[in-house]
Amino acid sequence: PLVQCLDILSTQGENAIFRKMLTDVKGFVEQGGTFSDALREHPKVFDDLFVNLIQAGEVGGILDAILRRLAVYIEKRVKLQRQVRSALVYPSAVLVIAFAVIAIMLQFVIPTFQDMFRQFGSEDGLPWLTQKIIGFSNWFRGNVIWLILGIIAISTSISYSYKTPGGKRFWHKTMITVPVLGPVMRKIAVARFTRTMGTLLSSGVPILDAMAIVARASGNVIVEEAINKTASQVREGRTMSEPLMETAVFPSMVVQMIAVGEQTGALDTMLNKIADFYEEEVDVAVAGLMSLIEPFMMVFIGGIVGTILIGMYLPIFTIADNIQQH
Repeated sequence: PLVQCLDILSTQGENAIFRKMLTDVKGFVEQGGTFSDALREHPKVFDDLFVNLIQAGEVGGILDAILRRLAVYIEKRVKLQRQVRSALVYPSAVLVIAFAVIAIMLQFVIPTFQDMFRQFGSEDGLPWLTQKIIGFSNWFRGNVIWLILGIIAISTSISYSYKTPGGKRFWHKTMITVPVLGPVMRKIAVARFTRTMGTLLSSGVPILDAMAIVARASGNVIVEEAINKTASQVREGRTMSEPLMETAVFPSMVVQMIAVGEQTGALDTMLNKIADFYEEEVDVAVAGLMSLIEPFMMVFIGGIVGTILIGMYLPIFTIADNIQQH
């Protein structure tokens, strides 16, 4: 029985807050409320998609099947979220580390060499490369406070603009159109849309309700707008594939497969097949992106650090030759 299952979960969970929430859900059900209404009382944990699927399972008498379907869906969604983080966080982290290493060299390492050159009296006859590196280091140390303030100002401006409707739309559009990263993010958006839509439709959720839920769960304003425009056209009697094609957000192959699903009466099955295909595509795309970024970053960081080291050691070789000659 459902109450017994909730009782077991509420006593065995590791998270105390989650256990308390499950106890509340169990109490709600024991008092005669439905499972879906009980979950709806906790929107921060159970989103519209989760609650609507549970409600569809209750109405259709297939709650156990819906819960299994939800478990599979959540596993795939978590995997997709990890891939999004891999595509976005890893390059950013490597760049931050690279610039931190370069900043430390400019701020602390190069001045040490400069003092040594000054002690040997060779500061005036330094090679061109060394002079440029030392000059840039001096400029950097003299303006480091302004540079930090500038980075903070830019970061704050981007963060603020992301909170505005226009700014959020700009960044979300950039995310799916920028070279290299854009195609990966677009595939992730397609996989998320088709998996969520397919799961909802196969569970008996009406198509317009499903589209409203999918739009809110899309994670991208551009995709959300495209789904909402499509939903408004579907409400007027059109098929889903025609207005989807007009939005130019989804690949034509995806829209054509959706059209086939509509014509054959197997839209939910077709959407899940598209999701399977695009989730594999995302796996390959993220792996390809990582394999492209790693050597590029190594060459970029190695080139800058190597240039600095060569510039600093060139005068040392000259000093050593002079000492040997004398």
